[in-house]
Amino acid sequence: MIAKLVRGTVLPLILTTGFSLGTVVAASAQTRTSSSSASSASSLSASDRQFIKKAAEGGLAEVQLGQLATEKASSPEVKQFGQRMVDDHTKANDQLKQVASQKGVTVPDKLSARDEATKARLEKLSGKSFDRAYMKDMVTDHTKDVSEFRMESKNAKDPDVKNFASQTLPTLEDHLKQAKDIAPKTTTTKASSAGSQ
Repeated sequence: MIAKLVRGTVLPLILTTGFSLGTVVAASAQTRTSSSSASSASSLSASDRQFIKKAAEGGLAEVQLGQLATEKASSPEVKQFGQRMVDDHTKANDQLKQVASQKGVTVPDKLSARDEATKARLEKLSGKSFDRAYMKDMVTDHTKDVSEFRMESKNAKDPDVKNFASQTLPTLEDHLKQAKDIAPKTTTTKASSAGSQ
């Protein structure tokens, strides 16, 4: 009789308590996980956080402007450069999104007002005018990007951010070199035809 009473009352009580305890432990673990990503965001220096956001914004612009170049450029070399921008910056953007996610940083998903204005200006151009303007922008942008990534690869406080900047820098330096090689070719036809008149 006592055994029946114990089984009828104590066992359900133990099971209920065990289930409740498991729920509390699971909820506690979930809270620790979300607070650890929140704490990694708060532990990220302001300069590293700013770098992530600017790099994501710039990378997004390079992809969209590169797509525009593949459609509107008259020079095959400019078209190929545009495609390279799409490919390389899409890859870098994906890597940066992973770092940002680990650090709890939200990256922009649309162009800045300045990049939107650049895109709108380039959309109105075509042929050699487009080639000239696009390549001029690419030299300017990549000069700035190389400088910022070089600085971040030396000065970043967070090792993952520093690693991203260091790994991406050689590609950006190569983009700048290629842009500087192509840009003069987009202006020579205008200069030579003006000189022959």
